[in-house]
Amino acid sequence: MSVFQKTNPLFEISEVSVGQHFYWQIGGYEVHGQVLLTSWLVFAIIVGLSLLANLNLKSSVPEGLQNFTEYITEFIRDLAKAQIGEEEYATWVPFLGTIFLFIFVSNWSGALLPWRLIELPNGELAAPTNDINTTVALALLTSIAYFYAGLRKKGLGYFKRYIEPAAFLLPINVLEDFTKPLSLSFRLFGNILADELVVGVLIALVPLLVPIPLMLLGLFTSAIQALVFATLAGAYIGESLEGH
Repeated sequence: MSVFQKTNPLFEISEVSVGQHFYWQIGGYEVHGQVLLTSWLVFAIIVGLSLLANLNLKSSVPEGLQNFTEYITEFIRDLAKAQIGEEEYATWVPFLGTIFLFIFVSNWSGALLPWRLIELPNGELAAPTNDINTTVALALLTSIAYFYAGLRKKGLGYFKRYIEPAAFLLPINVLEDFTKPLSLSFRLFGNILADELVVGVLIALVPLLVPIPLMLLGLFTSAIQALVFATLAGAYIGESLEGH
C-alpha cells in the first residue's frame, strides 16, 4: 500500500467491511473480488432478461416477459414523474431505472441465494449491496446526479439555495448535502447486511422450514429498500430542479 493510500481517509473508509473478503490486485489497488463477481451476475441477469423480453416485440398485445418489462418501465416512469415533475422527468428515467433495477436484483440475489454457504478458498460471497463500498458508490452517483441537474438548469445560481431562505442557514444546508449520501448508503447497507446475516445463520442452524418466512420477509424488505433508494434519488433530483 502506498503512502498516499495510508494517509488518505477515503481509503480508510473504503476498507470498512463486515465478513471475509477475497481481494484482487488491480493497478496496485486491492478490490473486493466477490463484489465484482456478484455484480457481474446481477448485470448478466438484467441484460439477459431485457434481451429475452425484446427479441420479438409485439406492439398490439404484449405478453410474457415483454409485458413484464413494459410494466417495470411504466413503474419507473411514473416514479420519476412523481418525484421530478412532468417537464424534466423523461431525462432521468434511465438513471433512476438503472439504480432501481441494480439495487432490486442485487438485494433479491442476497435474499434468494445463500451466498455465504458457497465455499471459496479465501473469503465469502454476498450480494453487491451487502458491501459498504457499493452502497457508497451508488449514493455518490446520486449526489453527482442532483448536482449536475441543478447546475445544468440554473448554472452557478444553483448555489443560491445554500443561503435560502436566510444566509445563516448556510452551514445547515451544506451539511445536508453531506448527510444525504451517508443516509442513502448506510440505510441500504445496514438493511441488506442484517437480512443476509439472519438468513445465513438460520439456514446453517435450522436448514429446513424455519428460515422460509424470514426469506419471504427479506424479499419484501429488499424490494422496499430498492424503491426507497430510487424514490429518494428522484426526490433529490427534483429538489435541485425546483425554481425556489
